[in-house]
Order: sequence, then structure tokens, then C-alpha cells
Amino acid sequence: MRPDMPWLKTLRRVGGHTLHRVRVGGVPEHFNSPWHTAAVKGLFDANGLQVEWTDFPGGTGAMTKALRAGEIDIALALTEGLVADMHRRNPQYKLLGTYVASPLTWGVHAAAKNSKLQCMADLGQSVRYAVSRMGSGSHLMACVDAHARGLDPSGLTLEIVGGLDGARDALLAGRADVFMWETFTAKFLVDAGDWKRIGEVPTPWPCFSIAATDEALESGGEQLLRLLEVVRQESADLLASPNCAKTIGLMYGQHEKDVVEWLKGVRWCCRPTVSHAIIKDVMRSLVDAAVLKPAELLPPSALLSSLTRDEVP
Repeated sequence: MRPDMPWLKTLRRVGGHTLHRVRVGGVPEHFNSPWHTAAVKGLFDANGLQVEWTDFPGGTGAMTKALRAGEIDIALALTEGLVADMHRRNPQYKLLGTYVASPLTWGVHAAAKNSKLQCMADLGQSVRYAVSRMGSGSHLMACVDAHARGLDPSGLTLEIVGGLDGARDALLAGRADVFMWETFTAKFLVDAGDWKRIGEVPTPWPCFSIAATDEALESGGEQLLRLLEVVRQESADLLASPNCAKTIGLMYGQHEKDVVEWLKGVRWCCRPTVSHAIIKDVMRSLVDAAVLKPAELLPPSALLSSLTRDEVP
């Protein structure tokens, strides 16, 4: 054990064996249900793992910052946000695998009282976008969508709001016009009459990837692979449970019927696989959206850990 990595010290023993500590970050959303049900069942302890979970309401931008600072070991973050961050900085982390292989459906939201915005065609160059933070999914997807609709992504007006609560305040106060966030997570604001959803933008790639710091990969690669297997099996067991939608709805304060609808489109993967072709597609989209420059693009292999296979998840 290297002396400059105190977080790797064993903190306790369970059943006569030591536990490997892993600090995990993720958004407080239904996508991460298997991690919490696995913890309740004691599956991590049973596999020699001490998982310490941290919620990041600020999304991917907050998680990449925490990864770079060494505050967490693993992040379950948006694929496009991780790829962009790894190109812009010296991140000291790599992509370990694919967490959710299905696309993310971004709802495009406006204040319910905003009479000027009724559909996607109303989103012109002058529209002000609320974004959780620079480099977040809400920022990057605003740029990707703007390019797809023939607008200049570099000319968007952005209001940094910190997360869903900040976006709620910004739209209601008129400091911003629209906010892109996962459809079902933001649905309670639509149901309450605060917001309206004027459109949806699905990502053309697996929505959540798994990133791990170089230190965590170096000192506990085997344990990280075991961790993914635990969550992969738990996600399958959760989906097979007759109480799946009810369980997730209670955990995240969502209507069971909404969870049932969401489950039709979600596909957990939890494997150490990342498609090189998909990463290239993400990079091309980020270049088109003026988030990255062609000259700074890295080969996909430079973004992946040595444990990660090139496969379509």
C-alpha cells in the first residue's frame, strides 16, 4: 500500500475479512437505484466492498471536479460530460465501463407562464439556457441540440444555476428561459404546473459511463470489477422483481406509473466495456457543438482504463 493514499486503508472487518473502501458519486436519480438496493441487502459487504455513496445534485460537472480533486474514486456520470472533461484537463481518471447503455431523454423545459416558448421551433439564438454548471450535461446537450437546429452553440446565453432547484428558481424568476434535464426527474415540476416540457432530445449514445481515478484503478482494479458485477447482478434482480417500479418510486418520490414507463426504455449494463466507435461519435458531436476542437481530439484508447474492453455494451 502506498503511503500517499490514506483512503485505501482498511476501515473495518466484516465476517473475518477486510473491506475494500470505494467512494462512489452519482446523481440522486432513479438510474442509481441498484446501488442503493444492493447496499440495503448487504451485497457490497458480502463481496468485501465498503461503498461510500455521495449524491451530486449538480450532475456530471460536479462529479468530474470531485474526481479530479480525489474526493471520490468512481463516478457514474454522463458519457458526453466525461469525454469533454477528459479532453479539456489533465483529469487523472479513465473510463472504466458503461453503466447505462440506453440513451438519456432530455426534456426541454420552460416556465409554464412563458407564452413565447411553446415548442422546439421557438428556441432561437436569443434564448437563455439555464445550465447546472459549465461542462455539465445540461450545458453540453444545449450546445449539441443548438447545432442540430442550425444555431451557433458558441453564441448561446448561459445562466449557471447549480442544479434542478437552481433551475426552478431561474425559470420562475425569468433569469433563464429553458433548462434541459432528464424527463422523468423533472416531471414533478411539470405535474405541479411550474414548468412545461416543450420537447425532448435523446442522446444518440449510452447515457451513463463509469469513470475511476488512476489511483483507484492502480490499487484496486480487481475490486472495482467485482463492484461492477455486484451492481450488474442487482440491476437484473431489481428489474425482475414484481415490486421494481414501486421500490424505485418510493426511493425517489416518483409516481409508480411514471417509473413503469421509464423502465421500458432503460437498460443497465454495469460492465467494463466501452465502444471505441461510440466514443468517436460523442467526440464528433462535441466538435460539431463547438465544445471541443478537432485538433485536440484524443484516440478513444487514451480515455479508457487498461481493464476496459472495446465492445458495444
